[in-house]
Amino acid sequence: MLVNMDKKLLSTIEVAKILGISRVAVFKKIKSGEIKAEKVGRNFVIDRRELPDILSVILNENKKREIEQSVKKTVKEYGQTLKLLGKE
Repeated sequence: MLVNMDKKLLSTIEVAKILGISRVAVFKKIKSGEIKAEKVGRNFVIDRRELPDILSVILNENKKREIEQSVKKTVKEYGQTLKLLGKE
């Protein structure tokens, strides 16, 4: 499912896809206040402009360092293979 980033409001499913977490995890983050959302009928919607704030909370500095180390390790170990795959 591709998320249409032209939309002003995102569903919990779309936010879950963007963050790579489950919809239940999105609900928990809404309940805890980590994600600001409005209730529309029975559903929650998240303003697209909130994404940078949400992502900064989710991807804190430790996670960013962890990801960078993983990418460096992958490139070091599989760099040549990645180059060959990129040519396909």
